[in-house]
Amino acid sequence: MAKHPALAEEHLHRVRNICASLPGTTEKLSHGEPSFFTAKKVYAMFANNHHNDGHIAIWLPAPPGLQAHLIATAPRTYFKPPYVGVRGWIGIELASINNEDLAHHILTAWQLTAPKKLIAPHSRPMPKHDKPAVKASNKH
Repeated sequence: MAKHPALAEEHLHRVRNICASLPGTTEKLSHGEPSFFTAKKVYAMFANNHHNDGHIAIWLPAPPGLQAHLIATAPRTYFKPPYVGVRGWIGIELASINNEDLAHHILTAWQLTAPKKLIAPHSRPMPKHDKPAVKASNKH
């Protein structure tokens, strides 16, 4: 599957808008794709057909146990990304998730990564790991 520049740009714009709203965020190219950092730690990686995998996606760290639950309950939206999937990260097919749910996942990833002094003003309770909420939608 070839890269889709216009579609990828639209999804990257969604991701950038959400990440830009979080304090301490910087964007840099990492492994040829835009990645989002806080305190020198990656919390979001954009992936546009990485190694021809067919996904226009974002890869995010997730709380322990969430990856398996999301993949089992919504396999068209969530997947185990290469390299970081073994550490519990989730891959999210951007065409299959609405902005609200995407923002929730990005915020959670940022909270797992950002220094505590940045998190306090933006804190929302972390999702419960035993019963994660899954809302996959095709709405944008």
